[in-house]
Amino acid sequence: MLENINEKCAVVGIFGHKEASKLAYFSLHALQHRGQEAAGISSSDGEKIKTIKDRGLVIRVFNEEKLATLSGTSAIGHTRYSTAGDDSILDAQPVFARYDLGEMAIVHNGNLTNAEEVRNYLIKKGAIFQTFMDTENLIHLIAKSEKEKLVDRIIDATRSIEGAYSLVFLSRKKMFAMRDRFGFRPLSLGRIANGGYVVASETCAFDLIGAEFIRDVEPGELLVFEQDKAPTSIKVFEPTPKRCIFEYVYFARPDSRVFGQSVYQMRKNMGAELAKIAPIEADMVIPVPDGGVPSAIGYSQASGIPYEMGIMRNHYIGRTFIEPTQEMRDLKVKMKLSPMTDTIKGKVIIVIDDSIVRGTTSRRIVKMLKEAGAKEVHMRISSPPTTDPCFYGVDTPNKEKLIAANMTVEAICEFIEADSLAYLDSESLLRSVNATEDNYCTACFTGKYIV
Repeated sequence: MLENINEKCAVVGIFGHKEASKLAYFSLHALQHRGQEAAGISSSDGEKIKTIKDRGLVIRVFNEEKLATLSGTSAIGHTRYSTAGDDSILDAQPVFARYDLGEMAIVHNGNLTNAEEVRNYLIKKGAIFQTFMDTENLIHLIAKSEKEKLVDRIIDATRSIEGAYSLVFLSRKKMFAMRDRFGFRPLSLGRIANGGYVVASETCAFDLIGAEFIRDVEPGELLVFEQDKAPTSIKVFEPTPKRCIFEYVYFARPDSRVFGQSVYQMRKNMGAELAKIAPIEADMVIPVPDGGVPSAIGYSQASGIPYEMGIMRNHYIGRTFIEPTQEMRDLKVKMKLSPMTDTIKGKVIIVIDDSIVRGTTSRRIVKMLKEAGAKEVHMRISSPPTTDPCFYGVDTPNKEKLIAANMTVEAICEFIEADSLAYLDSESLLRSVNATEDNYCTACFTGKYIV
């Protein structure tokens, strides 16, 4: 369970379908795991763009009445997890603006590493900002461009920004989708069964709305959607793939295909590799739900040790307030996770989790299991130690708050009070996902930043 690490958001775009906003709504449901603090949809009927957005889950922000007002055959949507700045409604997406070419809305997954520099430049040129989001930079860059067509202005604007971005733009008659040249964040293209196209952060959105996966949007590629035409591809940048490996470790849903591979299978591979490099005799393998489940299955199958559900998760507990006392912090964990006492009592257990960030949640889980009667608790982590923060669209604590940046594995083991602790190493992780350091970003484990 990754405490204090969160994906920044998810994006979706629907084009050429008479119920575009409803399909965007259902797609956002499938992508809710990527952001739970705000949601929004913009739709176009060919003449006007309308936007509805608010704080909260997708199901809270939208209802049948609101969706009925979002008419048109194209729509874009967004779920957000706030990582910086104000948590106001202004910082929810889509970002909408009127400018000299008409109307436009944008959704963005990622983080622009030169956002402050670009913002300061635009302010000196007279731009007035309404939000703290780096996405708003794009609105001003497009509005100030001297190009005659929106597609050329988008290209112009993206040449001024750096960092991670999967973007979807909506004008009154067209839609545009683009990934940065590194392809940090995922974005896939699909065909809707009864007409139209979809782009989304993960393919699990396609499954829900009955769309067929076509391919990933390539790094550095801009797709242009026009009525009654197949999407047009423009290579804006020469691709230099550096995909985020944490998509496989934690962010993506197991039923998605990300970067061309099954997330579920990649996580099972991680568990199998972990069993090879960190074996131990035990009675059972149990996951920390839900993130540790596929890796625990992989570990069990590779080791021959039975897999059990030793911890149950309460899926109806939302985000809880942070209490200052140790007693209340322990209660918060127990509200979400409960031990299967009859299953684990008197047993030596291997607990599989996807990461240890601050260490506090892992410590409480170990304590909970031992209080429930576990004889020994051996922690196995299906990723390398998280030693460095991410600047490409992931909300991670500062380095001084990352336990692996400040303590040895032995010291972490002692802190969480486990009987043993082992991590998957970087080489094994890359092998698990059929990757090399040449085409994946591993900065959170290595400190080797791409931008």
